[in-house]
Amino acid sequence: MRAAFLALWARPVWLLWLPPVFWAGNLVLGRALGPVFPPVSLAVGRWIVALVVLAPFVWRRALRERELLSRHWALVLACGAFGIAGYNALGYLALRTVPAASVAFLNSTLPLMVPLAAVLLGVERITWKALLGIAISFVGIAWIAARGDMDSLAALRFDGGEWLVLVAVANYAIYSVLLRRKPAGISPLVFLAATMAAGLLVLAPFWAIELARGARIPTDPASVGAVLYIGVFASLFAFILWGRCVATLGPTVTGVSFHLVALFTALLAFVVLGEPVRPFHAAGFALILLGFVVTTFQPAGRASAPALPPVARRH
Repeated sequence: MRAAFLALWARPVWLLWLPPVFWAGNLVLGRALGPVFPPVSLAVGRWIVALVVLAPFVWRRALRERELLSRHWALVLACGAFGIAGYNALGYLALRTVPAASVAFLNSTLPLMVPLAAVLLGVERITWKALLGIAISFVGIAWIAARGDMDSLAALRFDGGEWLVLVAVANYAIYSVLLRRKPAGISPLVFLAATMAAGLLVLAPFWAIELARGARIPTDPASVGAVLYIGVFASLFAFILWGRCVATLGPTVTGVSFHLVALFTALLAFVVLGEPVRPFHAAGFALILLGFVVTTFQPAGRASAPALPPVARRH
């Protein structure tokens, strides 16, 4: 087993499909648990599991880096608020009303939202190619949100579940941009653990409100197993494997694989939940992917600008 793992670790191209599979499982489980598991409680449970598993491996180094962490507490808190708390709680809330496949397809806008967030935060300027790609992608978003009937767009309201997904993705885009400011002196796993703790701190009052309103946390074996899977595989292992692929294959190649989440989610949702994949899903996703290609395409002979990976942890 150890030899097989080391062989895979040495060939990261074979690891590239694992994080999308783990994140697809998270979306399908989030959809399945939607009727019985309160969304904030699910987000809290996910990150408690991940932090408990990660803590024994990083706490000594975290103690050595505590001064640097405290100096950059605002960055840690912001990353926890947007990437750990906001993205996940809003995503699970959306999954209560939106099919997992639709959530996954809309999540594919993340690589295009990142440059928009970078512009808004003053990190970089946007190019005409990025604007064109975002425009094409937006048509795909609208097509999925309208469920293939553009005449129905006039009746769409921004309190719909699809729009909640986009707000969640915008949260993660901001988080992805903020990650550029991580001090080099803080190790990635220590920073991840710190942002998990910060995210749980942000979620705490919302969790208290959810529980005060009568929300009940299921404790049956299936629900507990689902939370353990999401916490260990979709939150922790996916981050480690994703980081390995980014470091060895580059962020651009790795980033493109994020679109596999939509494919794997659609397949899993069809098999596990019986969710059909409609033609408007395929058409909308194709436009989203085309927008991404337009944004990232570099003519032969030019060096690619480093692209920010859609997920720097995990999903």
